[in-house]
Amino acid sequence: MLKNIVLLTLPLIILIICSSKVNAQNGKTGTWGIATVTLPGDSTHRWGGYIELQSRANELFNQFFYYETKGGVSYDIAKNYTALIGTGRYVTKDFTNLDAPPTVLEFRMWEQMTINNFLDRVKIEHRYRAEQRWLNGIYRNRFRYRINLVVPLNHRKIQPQTYFISVFDEVFLNNKIPHFERNRFSTAFGYQFDKSLSVQAGYLDQYNYSLISEGAKNNLAITVMYRINRKNTTPKEHVPTTHD
Repeated sequence: MLKNIVLLTLPLIILIICSSKVNAQNGKTGTWGIATVTLPGDSTHRWGGYIELQSRANELFNQFFYYETKGGVSYDIAKNYTALIGTGRYVTKDFTNLDAPPTVLEFRMWEQMTINNFLDRVKIEHRYRAEQRWLNGIYRNRFRYRINLVVPLNHRKIQPQTYFISVFDEVFLNNKIPHFERNRFSTAFGYQFDKSLSVQAGYLDQYNYSLISEGAKNNLAITVMYRINRKNTTPKEHVPTTHD
C-alpha cells in the first residue's frame, strides 16, 4: 500500500517543486469564484454531465474581468474511469477598463479522461484533457494534465459532514513553441455538508508563460459544488474537485 501511494503521489511532488521554482509572484491577490452542478454516474447509470459558472477578479472581490460558462456530458467507461466531452464560452475584459468591449472572446471544446484512485484516506485524481480553442476566431490546441489529492480529515471517505483538504497541480501544454504555456497550483480546505453540497476555499496560483511575457498571480479561490443524486441508486465514491 505504501509503495502504491508513493508511486501515485510522486508526479504531484515533482510538479509542486517545479512550480515553486518558477512562480515569482507579482500583482495583487485576485479572486476566483466557481459554481458547479454535477450529475455523476452511479451504480445504475453510466451517463452524466455538469454545468459550471466561473468568474475571476483582479483584486479581492473587485475588478471582475473574466467569465466562463461551460458544461459537458460524461460516460463511466469502467469503475473509476470517466470520459467527458465539454464545451464552453470564455470572456476576458481589461480590468483597468471594464466598460470596454471584451479583449478576448473564446469558444472551446475538449475531450477528457479522468482516472480516480482510492487508497484508504488518500483520494487521487488523474485528469487528461485535449482542448480545441477559438480565441477571437483564431484556432489553437492545448493539452492539460492535472493530478489532485484529496484527504478527508474526520472520516475515511467523503461523506456528509466531512472536512477535507485538497491539493492539485496542473500543467498546460500546446503544440507550438513555447510548448509550456501555464502551471496552476492549488491548495484548499473543504467541507461536505451532505451527500450533495460541498464548499472549498483556498489558495490558487497561476503561472503563465509566452515568448514575450511571463508571470504568476496569487488568488483566493472559492468553490461551491452541488451533486444531483438519482433516486434508488448508490452514489459512487468521488473526489470533490472542480471541472475547470
